[in-house]
Amino acid sequence: MGNSYAGQLRTTRFEEVLHNSIEASLRSNNVVPRPVFSQLYLEAEHHASTQEAGRPDNEEEEEESSESNSPPIPYQMKPPPEGSCTTDGFCQSGKDLRLASIANDLLEVPPGFLLVGAKSPSLPDHILVCAVDGRFLPDETGRNALLGFSGNCVGCGEKGFRYFTEFSNHINLKLTSQPKKQKHLKYCLFRNGQGVLVKGPLICWKGVDGRVKQAPNANLSQMTSEELLPTPVATETLPATGHHAPGAAAVQSDVAVPGYTQGASAPLTNGRDCPLTQQSLHQSAAHGPGKPSVADNGALVCVSQGCSPLLPPTDSVSVPDCLLQNCGLQPVVFKGHGRMPALCGNVSDVTVSPLLETCYRRSQALPRVYEQYGASSIQPLSTEMQILLTVYYLVQLAPDQVPLVEDLEQIFMRSWRESHLTEIRQYPQTHPQLPPILPGPGQPLMASQLPWLAKLAASSCGPVVLVLDSPASLAEGLEETFLGLLEGKLAQTNYVIIICTPSGQEVESCIVVTGKRQARALAESMYTPGESLKEIGYQLAMGKVGVLGAFFSTLGQDGDVDSLLGEFRLENSQSSLSSSPESSDDFLKGCCAEYRVEWHQIRPIQLAVARKLLSHVCAIADSSTQNLDLGSFNKVEFLIFVPPSEVTFHQIVLHLWSSGILQELGLDTKCTSLTEAEQYVVRLNHEAQGRITTLIQKSKTNPSTLFVLVHDHAHWDLSRGPYSGGESSTGLVDSLLNCRGIWDTPNILMLHVTSFPFALQTQYTRISPYNEVHWPSTFSNDMDLYHEKTKYFGVSELLESTRSGSGLPLLRYDSSFESMAAALGERFPQLHSAIIRTHVLVQHYALALMAAMGRSWLQKHTSVETLEMVQSLLRSSRSCPAHHGPMVLLRIPSLPLASLAFQRLRQVRDGLGLQDRFEIILGNPGAPLSIGKKFLDQLKMWLNIQDSDWVPRTYLELEALPCILIFTGMDPQGESLPRSLKYCDLRLLSSSYLQRTTLEQELGLASYLVKADPQGEQMGLSDLSESDPEKMSGTDNEDDVVLLDTVNCQPPVLEQPSLVARQVPDSSVLDVDKHGGHQAVSGAASAPRSQPRPQRTPSKSTSSGSSSSQSPRGFQCSWAHGRNRPPVLLVPKVVYDVITSVDGSGLPKSTSFLPHRAVQWASSFRPLLSKMMTCTEQSLYYRQWTVPGPQHMDSSNRAEGRTDNFHPRRLLLSGPPQVGKTGAYMQFLGILSRMLIRLMEVDVYDEEDIHSEVQTTTIQYHQPGAVWPNADILKVIPFDYTVHDPKYEDISGVYSLQCTSGGEGSARRQDDVYLRRRTTRIKLSQYAAYNTYHHCEQCHQYMGFSPRFQPYESTLHAFTFSHLLLGEEIQLYFIIPKSKEHHFAFSQPGGQLESMRLPLTSDWNPDSIKSPIFTPTTGRHEHGLFNLYHAMDGAAHLHILVIKEYELSVYKKYWPNHIMLVLPSVFNGAGVGAAHFLIKELSYHNLELERSRQVEQGSRPQDIWPFIVLADDSCVMWNSVEVDTRSGGSAAVERNVSLKQVLQHMESSPDITRYGLCGLRKWSSKGTRLGQHEEPFSRGHLHDFVLLNVDVTRDVQYNQNRFMCDDVDFNLRVHSAGLLICRFNSFSVMKKQIAIGGHRTFIIKTKVTSDPMSKVTDIPTSVPPSQYICAPDSKHTFLAAPAQLLLEKYLQHTSQHLFPLSMRNYSHPVLSVDCYLNLGPEVTVCFISSRPHSINISTAGLFFSGLLLYFCDSFVTPSFLKKFQFLKGATLCVICPDRNSLRQTVVRLELEDQWRFRLRDEFQTANTKEDRPMFFLTGKHV
Repeated sequence: MGNSYAGQLRTTRFEEVLHNSIEASLRSNNVVPRPVFSQLYLEAEHHASTQEAGRPDNEEEEEESSESNSPPIPYQMKPPPEGSCTTDGFCQSGKDLRLASIANDLLEVPPGFLLVGAKSPSLPDHILVCAVDGRFLPDETGRNALLGFSGNCVGCGEKGFRYFTEFSNHINLKLTSQPKKQKHLKYCLFRNGQGVLVKGPLICWKGVDGRVKQAPNANLSQMTSEELLPTPVATETLPATGHHAPGAAAVQSDVAVPGYTQGASAPLTNGRDCPLTQQSLHQSAAHGPGKPSVADNGALVCVSQGCSPLLPPTDSVSVPDCLLQNCGLQPVVFKGHGRMPALCGNVSDVTVSPLLETCYRRSQALPRVYEQYGASSIQPLSTEMQILLTVYYLVQLAPDQVPLVEDLEQIFMRSWRESHLTEIRQYPQTHPQLPPILPGPGQPLMASQLPWLAKLAASSCGPVVLVLDSPASLAEGLEETFLGLLEGKLAQTNYVIIICTPSGQEVESCIVVTGKRQARALAESMYTPGESLKEIGYQLAMGKVGVLGAFFSTLGQDGDVDSLLGEFRLENSQSSLSSSPESSDDFLKGCCAEYRVEWHQIRPIQLAVARKLLSHVCAIADSSTQNLDLGSFNKVEFLIFVPPSEVTFHQIVLHLWSSGILQELGLDTKCTSLTEAEQYVVRLNHEAQGRITTLIQKSKTNPSTLFVLVHDHAHWDLSRGPYSGGESSTGLVDSLLNCRGIWDTPNILMLHVTSFPFALQTQYTRISPYNEVHWPSTFSNDMDLYHEKTKYFGVSELLESTRSGSGLPLLRYDSSFESMAAALGERFPQLHSAIIRTHVLVQHYALALMAAMGRSWLQKHTSVETLEMVQSLLRSSRSCPAHHGPMVLLRIPSLPLASLAFQRLRQVRDGLGLQDRFEIILGNPGAPLSIGKKFLDQLKMWLNIQDSDWVPRTYLELEALPCILIFTGMDPQGESLPRSLKYCDLRLLSSSYLQRTTLEQELGLASYLVKADPQGEQMGLSDLSESDPEKMSGTDNEDDVVLLDTVNCQPPVLEQPSLVARQVPDSSVLDVDKHGGHQAVSGAASAPRSQPRPQRTPSKSTSSGSSSSQSPRGFQCSWAHGRNRPPVLLVPKVVYDVITSVDGSGLPKSTSFLPHRAVQWASSFRPLLSKMMTCTEQSLYYRQWTVPGPQHMDSSNRAEGRTDNFHPRRLLLSGPPQVGKTGAYMQFLGILSRMLIRLMEVDVYDEEDIHSEVQTTTIQYHQPGAVWPNADILKVIPFDYTVHDPKYEDISGVYSLQCTSGGEGSARRQDDVYLRRRTTRIKLSQYAAYNTYHHCEQCHQYMGFSPRFQPYESTLHAFTFSHLLLGEEIQLYFIIPKSKEHHFAFSQPGGQLESMRLPLTSDWNPDSIKSPIFTPTTGRHEHGLFNLYHAMDGAAHLHILVIKEYELSVYKKYWPNHIMLVLPSVFNGAGVGAAHFLIKELSYHNLELERSRQVEQGSRPQDIWPFIVLADDSCVMWNSVEVDTRSGGSAAVERNVSLKQVLQHMESSPDITRYGLCGLRKWSSKGTRLGQHEEPFSRGHLHDFVLLNVDVTRDVQYNQNRFMCDDVDFNLRVHSAGLLICRFNSFSVMKKQIAIGGHRTFIIKTKVTSDPMSKVTDIPTSVPPSQYICAPDSKHTFLAAPAQLLLEKYLQHTSQHLFPLSMRNYSHPVLSVDCYLNLGPEVTVCFISSRPHSINISTAGLFFSGLLLYFCDSFVTPSFLKKFQFLKGATLCVICPDRNSLRQTVVRLELEDQWRFRLRDEFQTANTKEDRPMFFLTGKHV
C-alpha cells in the first residue's frame, strides 16, 4: 500500500480518543476535528517499545497448561543405553523420525494405529512422527481416550511401548518436565493428494477451544494452508513485497492459499497469491505478457475465502464493459474480511489484490508470541478495530499519496500493543512462570458501531474516502461502486470502503481504490520487475505508444519537436552558407593545462579493511574446527565472479591489471596486456560453469594452493538453482557457488563482496556472523586512525544536504516533470507509467536543447532542472580548450525505452547541429560501448593512446567526455561512473516495487569520494551551476563543507607521455572503482601491449584558479573546477518523499522496507531498525527477522537439527557503494599471499659466532669429512673455554691460557648489549618443528587422533625420588596420554608408574629414536615448537614437555597428546636451572630403575641406553654440512635434514657411552668458513640442544637455583670433571625467534610491605639493578622476585662497582670457584674447580683481580684458596643462602687472614624474610 509517517501510539486508550473525537465533531461547526489517527499515531513511551525489541516471534502452537499454576517439577530423564543414538530428531536406534525427512517414505502402520506428530523442545521447527494406538487418543470432541499409552517407533520398527515415558526416551524427546502424551503429542498426520505426509489439525485433548474450532475434524478440505505446509516454519512468514507493491511473492505462507484437495495437484501461483491454471498461463495477447488481471485472480476469489476450495462461490459480480475506457482508471480491489465474491465479465479492467487481507491476518497473529508463556492468550485486534484503523489511515493520506502496507501494519501492531500495554509490560516479570489471567481491554467496538464511526472518520476528508455501509453483501457494494465509477460520481474519491455487517455474522469488508494515481501505482506494483519490463516491451511492440506521438504532434510550436527541428534545419542551412564550421583538426588541437592523469594508489582505509579480512581468515584457521589449514598452502590463486555486464567485466579486469596483484601472486610475471588479467575475471553467464568445474578439478590436484573465489556484487542473483541454461542466468550463482564441490573442498575460500548484504543475512544464511567484515563507518571515531584524505559522500550525506538549509540540495525532485507525467498518465490510463514518463522526459530534454540553442520561449515547456543540465553540458565543453565536459547520467531500466530515448535524443542533437559538442551513449550491460569517431579521437588524444584499435570499455574511461549516458538494465550490475559525472537523472526510477536494496543501489550511483585538504580552501558541496553565477556567489554552506585540495595537489604525470603502458586516466584526485576504490582507468588499456611500464615523476602543482593564465583565450575548465563535487541527484517525487521522511527510530523510511525482493519478514512483530545500530547490529537484526523466500538460494540451507548451517570458509565484505571495496579485496589477495609465504617462512637467529677470531689451535686432529668422532683423538683436542654463542655476547668471558689477548681492548658501548639480535627469514623445510597453529592431515594422529584411543584421554601418575641436594623426597607428576603409555612400565595395567622404558645400547631401529627428548618450557603453550612429527620424519620417539604446575591446564589444552612432566609447586618461581636439574636427576634415577627391571630380564646394567636429549623449545630446523664433491672437496654445502637423521647419527657414534655431553653448533648464514678445513668435531661449550649421558655425569649436577647461563656453568663443571664434550660441527640447529615466553616470563615487581599480606603490585618495577640489593635490616623497597634472579641481575649490571680492578682487565680475571656467574661483559672470569682430580687451567704466575665464592661446599678449604695470588685491593665476594652460613663460611675459610671486611660491606637481596633473601659479603685483599 502506500506512505505514512509512522510513529507510535500514546498510552491513552483508543476508545477514549475515539469518543473524544466524536464529541469534538459534534461540538464543532466549521473546524474539522483532529482525526483519531493523528491523536493515536504519535510518539509513545520509549519503555514500551524497547521491551518488545528483542523478543522472538514464535508461531508454534501453545503448549497446554497444567491444572495448577505452580512451577513445574524438574524432571530427570533416564540415561540412554550405552552406545545408543542421542541425536535430536532420531530414535535411539539412529533412525530419522522428522516429518520433513520421512514425509515421502512408506511407513508401517498397524490396524487401529494412527500417525501423530510429537513436538520436542530441542527441535521447535520439526515434528516427530509416531504411530499410536487410536484407542488412547481422543475423538473430535476431546473425549473417549483410554488412559495409558500404546505406541510404536516408525523409525526402527520397535513395537509395544506401553508407557509414554519409555517411548519419549526412545525417540529422544529430552524433556525437562514429566512426559505426558497430552502435552507432547500435538498433531494428527495425513497424506495429501500427492501422497506426502503433512501436518493436520491439533489433537483435541481438552475439549473444543478456539483453535480446535478451526479444524474440528480430519477433513482435509477444511484445513488452512498453513497446516498443509510439509515443512512448517516456526515463525510467521510475510510476503516478499511489503510496500504498495504487492509484487512477485506478495503472499507466500500466512495468506489463505488454496488448500490441496485429495487427488488434485497443487495449484501453481503467479506470485500474487493467484492460482494459475494451464489456461491462464497461456493467456491471450490482449493482456500482454505478465499483465495481471482478474482473469488470473478469479480462481483465487473463489477459493481464498476461508472455505473449502471445492465449494462454489455463492455471489458473483459482473464487471461493466469499457470500465477502463469510460473511467480512465483500472480500479484495484483489496480483499478484506469475509468471503470475496467472484468477478466475471470484463475482469481485465479490474485488479484484485490480497495484500490487505494478508496484513489483517498478520496483525491477528501478533499475540501468539505471548501464548507460550500463559494459559490465557491476549486477544488480537478485532475485525471492527482493524477496519476503523484502516479508515483513519486512508483519511490522513495526502491526495497524491499511495498507501503502504508497512505503515498499516505498524499501526495495527502499535494499536494492539497499546491496548494490551499492561499485559505486555508484565511479560518480562512473569517469565518463566505462567502469568495470571488478566482482564481484557475496555468495552470492545461493536459491529453495529463500526459503520457510523467509519463514516464519521471519513467525513474529515470530504469525498476522498467513501464508506459504503448500506449494502447487504460485498457483491452489492462492488456493483454499486462500479456503477458509481461509470456515472462519474466517484471522480473525487480515492478509496471506497465497503462494510457489510449482516446480523449474526462476521463483518465483511473490502476496499476499492478509485483514485487514478493510486489505482495506477497499485496495479503496476503487482508486476514483478521482470513482468514490468515484459509489459513495457509488449506495449512498445504492439504500437500502443502511437497515441503519445500523436498527442505531442498536436502541440505545434509549444512542443512538436519534429516541426521545430524542421524549422531549425532550414535556418541552419541558410546561416551555414556564410559561416565556416570549426574543423575537426582545430577541435582536437586544444590543450587543457588542468587535465591530469593519476596513478592507482591504495588508501589507508582500504589497506585496513584488507587486513581485517585477513584477520578473519586467520580466525577461521585458528579455530578448533580445523576448516582451514593455512600452514599447508604456499600459493594463492583466485577467480573474481562479476555480473554479466561488459562494462563491469572490463572494469574489474582493468583494475586487476593495474593493481599489480597478478605479479605479486606470481600468476603473471610480465602482465603486458589485459588478456592475461581477463582469465581471472569471470562473467556469471553460461560460460562460468566450465570455469568452476576447471577450478574444482585444479583445487583437487593442487592441495597446497589456496583458491579464493571473490563473488563481487554478490546481491545481484540470489535465485535458487538449478541453472536451466540459456541466456537467463537465473539460479546460476546458486548452482556454481553453492555446489557440493565448492562446499567440501578444503582449499577453496569464498569472499562475497556487496554494498547491500541484507539478502545474505537471513535466518538460513550460509555466512557466519563472525565472518562478516563491514566497512568502517564515516561517523566512527576510529576514522581518524586511518589518516584518510577523502570524505565519502553517500546516501546519508545526500539526505543531509536536503536538511542543511544553505544552498541547493544535491537530492531533488522535479515538480514540473511530475505534474506533466501525472497529467498524461490520467489522459492515457492504458499505457504503462514508465512509457509515459520516458516520453515526457525525452520531450523535456529535446525542448531544453532547443531552448539552449536560442528558442527561449520553449523554456516554459521544459523543467528548470532539465534546462540546467543541458546548459551545463553545452557550456562546459566550450569553456575548456580541450572541450572537457561533464557527464549526465540518464537512468532508464527498460532497454526498449532506453533505445527509444537514445535514438530520439541523437536525432534532436544532430538536428540541432550539436553532434560535435557532446556524445550520447547507450549503456547496455549486455553490449560493449560505442562512441563516435570524433569523441574517440578526443579520448585518445587526452590519454596519449597510440593504439589505433583502442576503444573505451568502461565508463571510467569516459572521464571528462561531455556526454549523456543512457544507463539501462533492470538493476545496476556494479558499473562505476567517472568523476566527471555531474548529474544523475533517476526520474524514471520505478517506484512500484521499492525494497531497500533496490532503492539504495540506484541512489548509490551518485556516491562519491571527495578529497579533503587539511589546509584550508573551503568549498560547499551544493551544486553550483556555471549557468547561474548568482548561485555560485550566493551559496554559503557552512554546515556541509569539505576542504578541497585545489592549490597543493601534485598529481604525478608521465615522464614520457608517448609511452602509455598501464596508464591510469583519471583526472580526479582519486579514481573510484565501482566500490569507490582508486580505479585505474587506463588509456593504456589500449596502448601497445608490449610496452614497458613508464616511469612516474611528480609534476609541478597546478592551481585551478590560475588556469586562466595558462590556458589560451582565458578559458577555464569547468570540469576541472567541479570535479571534486558530488553529482546532483534527481529522483521521482514518490521516492523523494520516502527517503526524506523518517520513521519512529529517526532513520529514513526506506530502511524499514523489505531489504530485498527475494526475502520475507519472519514476523510482523518486529522492532524497527535503530539509528544507533552498527553494521554488525543491523546484520544480526536481519538474521533474526528475515527468512529467504522460496526462490532464494538460501531457502534450501535450513539447518536440519543443528544450530547453524554456515559454510566454514565463506566471508562477507560489505560497504557503501563506490567506497573502495574492489581495491580492498585486491589488497587482501596480496597480503594473503604474503602471509602464506610468511607462514612458510620463519625468523631464525642468524648470527656469527662471537670471539671467532680467538683460535685455540691450528692443528687438524680428525680427517676432513670424518663421519664420527674418535674418543681418543677428542681427548687430545684442547677444551675451548671461550663462549661463542651470540646470545651470550653480553656475559663475562671465560679465561683460558690459549686466549691471553682475547678480551683486551674489546670494550663495547653500553647500549650494544641491548641491540636487537640479527635474524633472517628462512623457508620452512619439510623437517621443521611446529607450534600449535600447525595442523595438517599428517599430524592428526600425532596430535591425538589415534584410532585406538579416545582423543585427548590421559592419566596422571606420580613419580617420587630423593636427592641429597634437595634434602627431601621430590614428587613429580607425569601426564601420560593413553596413546603414549607403551613408553612406560607399570606395576600392572592401569597401576602405579614404575619407570620410563629405555632401550638397550645395542638396539637399532631405523624408524625410532632411542633417546628421550625433554623440553623445558614456560609461557609458550601456543608458540613453543613441540610438534616434532615432521622433524622426526615420522620416526617413533619419546617427547616430554617439562612444565610448571600452574601452567598445566593451558599446556594440556593445547598439547593434549603430549607427555608432560609437571614440576612441584615449589619450583613455580624457579628458573631453567631447576628444570634442567630435575630432568637430569629424574633421568638418572629412572636409569637405575630400568637397570634393575631389565637385569631381571637378562640384560646387563651397562647395556641400558643412558642418554637423554635436552632441547630448547625454539629449535625449528636442523642442517647438515657436507663436502661438495663437484668443487673437488674445497667447498661445503649445507642442507636441511631431519632431527631423526641428526639423532640417529649421533646415537650411532662409536664409543658413544664414553661421552658425557654431545651437541651441535648454532646455525649461521655464513656457514662454515669456505676454503678452510674446519675441524669436524671439537670440544667446547654446548647450548640449546644437547645429548646428555646421565650415567657418566651423575656426579655433576645442574645448579637448580640458576636463571641465566646455567649451561655455561654446567659445561665448565663437566669438563673439569674430566668428561668428554663433543660438538658435531657438521650439524647445526636453527633457533626460531619467539618474542614471548621463556625468560621473559620473569618480571620483577615491587612488593608493598605496608600490607600485612605483602601485596604485590601489578606493574613492573622501575628500580635500577643497583637497587636489587640492600643492607640487612634496612628500610628498603622490597621486590617480588626470586632472590637468585635479583642476585644474577645485580652481578650482571653492577660488577664495575663490585670488581673495579677487573674492568677490561683480561690478564687479571676474577677467580670463580666451582661456579660460573655472569659479571658483565667487561669482566673476565676464571673458572676453577675445587674437586679432587679435576681438570683446571694452570694459574701459576697469574694474579687475580677478585675472588667469587658462591655457595661453597666442603671441597673449598683455606689451603685451597691459598694456592692463588691476588692483586692488592682485589675484591672478595662471598655469597651464601642465609646470614648464618655466610658468617660460618668466613670463619671456616679463614678469610679474615687475607681479606679486610667492614660491617657496611654485608648485603642481601631486596627480598622480604618470607621470600628467603640471599646474603653476600664483600672485602678487600690486604
